[in-house]
Amino acid sequence: MTVSVLFIGGTGRISTSCVREAVRQGLDVTVLNRGRTAERPLPPEVALLTGDANDPQSVRDALGDRTFDAVVNWVNFTPAQVQRDIDLFADRTGQYLFISSASAYQTPPARLPVTESTPLKNPYWQYSRDKIACEELLVAAYRERDFPATIIRPSHTYDETMLPFDGGWTVVDRMRAGKPVIVHGDGTSLWTITHARDFAVGFTGLLGRDEAIGEAFHITGDEAPTWNQIFGWVAEAAGVEPNLVHVASDAIAAADPRWGAGLLGDKAHSMVFDNTKLKRLVPQFGLGATPYRLGAREVVEWLDAHPEHQVVDADADKTMDWLAERYTPKAM
Repeated sequence: MTVSVLFIGGTGRISTSCVREAVRQGLDVTVLNRGRTAERPLPPEVALLTGDANDPQSVRDALGDRTFDAVVNWVNFTPAQVQRDIDLFADRTGQYLFISSASAYQTPPARLPVTESTPLKNPYWQYSRDKIACEELLVAAYRERDFPATIIRPSHTYDETMLPFDGGWTVVDRMRAGKPVIVHGDGTSLWTITHARDFAVGFTGLLGRDEAIGEAFHITGDEAPTWNQIFGWVAEAAGVEPNLVHVASDAIAAADPRWGAGLLGDKAHSMVFDNTKLKRLVPQFGLGATPYRLGAREVVEWLDAHPEHQVVDADADKTMDWLAERYTPKAM
């Protein structure tokens, strides 16, 4: 029997790969969104519906009397949004998958590797605290109303359009211009980075699975390079030698609180994950995964072919200049 799945959103960095993988595996895929994004084309087999996820009546009108084996909402970030979906899909789906975040785990973690039983606690980043609150709401709905929730916690997941740095293309632009780029800490903390194609294999394997209901899974790569390696591989893909300037995360946060929130609440801490729980249900996950050295080439090649996406963030560029001036070994 073919599994039917509804993706709400479905054209984002992670979700597009999941739509493509679900189609490849023969699932019956429907995507509902506002119909405004064409950057990542979807397979022709996908049934497209137009509606606004933040307008429940719009979703009801778009869906009519359709029901699904699984529903995935890629654009929920607050408890109010999740409660809306609990009310909307309680009688429409056999499984509801919430996209949380691995940044919800205890930060910094008391021990590595992180497993699904690692406590959820992030005092540094509101985004993560909101995801934790969403998870708590779903756990209560599962316990009290038998709402068929599955919680998914991606870590740093990228596709061909995304660089892993704050500032994005600004970093590559600076590398090619011979300007220093800022690396938090001493660059030796370990960071798990996962290609969306690889994430999609694990994710699709959970769709329509009764064994996954009431459970949480992180879906991350098994590779955990240092940040120095990550910057180095991007520089290699860009055809240059990088000039790395290491700056304490606290100092970066003082210079740019928004950048600092993502560091202190996530990237500054070594994060290594144990994917055993996922692999018990989806044993093919991780086979043939893309190492980041190759993934970096794919990203830089895509950006070189799409100059309209080579956007320099003037504020980030200015902040990096300021930090580099003060924290290069010569300056100190």
